[in-house]
Amino acid sequence: MKRRQSGCMLKPLFVLTMAAFAGTAAAQQATIKIGLIAPLEGALALSGQDAIRGTELALDEIKYMIGNKKIVVLKESSNGRPDVALGKAKKLIEQDNVDILIGPLAGGEGLAIKEYAKTQPNKTFVQGTSAAQELTLKDAAPNLYRFTGDGAQWQAGLGNYAYDVKGYRNIVSVGDDYAFPYSQVAGFISEFCPKGGRIAQRFWAPLGTKDYNSIIAKIPDNIDAIYLLVAGADAVNFLTQYQQAGGKKPIISGTATVDRNVLSTKGNFKKGTVGVVTAGPITESNTDPMWVALVAAYQKKYPDGLGSPSFNAMTYYINTKASMAALAKVNGDLSDNHKKFRDAMQALKMPSPMGLVELDANRQGIVDNYLSEVAERPDGSLYLKMISKQRVNQTLGFPVEQFLTKIPAGRDAPVCQ
Repeated sequence: MKRRQSGCMLKPLFVLTMAAFAGTAAAQQATIKIGLIAPLEGALALSGQDAIRGTELALDEIKYMIGNKKIVVLKESSNGRPDVALGKAKKLIEQDNVDILIGPLAGGEGLAIKEYAKTQPNKTFVQGTSAAQELTLKDAAPNLYRFTGDGAQWQAGLGNYAYDVKGYRNIVSVGDDYAFPYSQVAGFISEFCPKGGRIAQRFWAPLGTKDYNSIIAKIPDNIDAIYLLVAGADAVNFLTQYQQAGGKKPIISGTATVDRNVLSTKGNFKKGTVGVVTAGPITESNTDPMWVALVAAYQKKYPDGLGSPSFNAMTYYINTKASMAALAKVNGDLSDNHKKFRDAMQALKMPSPMGLVELDANRQGIVDNYLSEVAERPDGSLYLKMISKQRVNQTLGFPVEQFLTKIPAGRDAPVCQ
């Protein structure tokens, strides 16, 4: 009797336990965990903060839901250093068990995470802003995607404009010493140097440099312009110190140098940015309704933000939005090691505020790129005024095998010829 009663008592307990387990499993299946990495300290802190805004805007559009599954975001801060970004990626993947990792921002960070992605075939990695060429161009990780451009793509049109329109023949470059500026120089060189342009000297400074006076003192007098490739606080420091030193040479710039992060910073240095020509994935005079709507959403959600999305906000926005669009096409199905999801990502063709979003065979964005000039509004505020735009693939129109001989970009490579 006691044995039978014990058995009878165990049965409902077993059923309740299984029901509780099933409920827990259902709850786990009803969420998709996104890991997000951006620098929130150091020279790129303001850029990282705006990058997170971009991801949040994309997720707001879908109300953090894919079908009946809730999107849960776990954020980690890096500081532009590859080792720190890699450590944060490992935490999000191995401890927090996120399904999809979005980020990082800096080129060197992205290269570190690329190698880690190869060891995690059951997870999907999507870049934020990180724009080193070799991230996708060579020996790519099969589970890593970048719907936006790389550094070289974002300079398309700038070398031609500097030579043909501005008449520059002999310049120097000043850049932050890491992968993204290397890629930017490579893109510029591919147009400027074959025409006969010359880079007399390349100056590199560590990310986070506060004093550029030693470099400024070495800039020769017989140049036509300075090609500036520093970002965030570094850009403010160089432009301020160059102005204080009485520098008069015109400036052309990489994508991040006169980005919204810099143009929104207070200081007399901004006088020297009017007329600077740059190239990148956004232009603020864009009249496309999707861009206008995004700016309005940004201003409403972030009244204390930068006034409009920076290119870091835009790249995180696009990479997040594209990932969610592909995820929606498979109703959030991440089974079979994300196969359906990844197939949907590869096939995606999505209109966006920065043009049509699509991927090449290396899971790299084919993008619209904008040539812009810093202009002044009647109220004295500065903005990027569009000059032109062009569609550009990762090899800048060159045959793949020919282009591969020019990478990896580095401090002195490719040569200007």
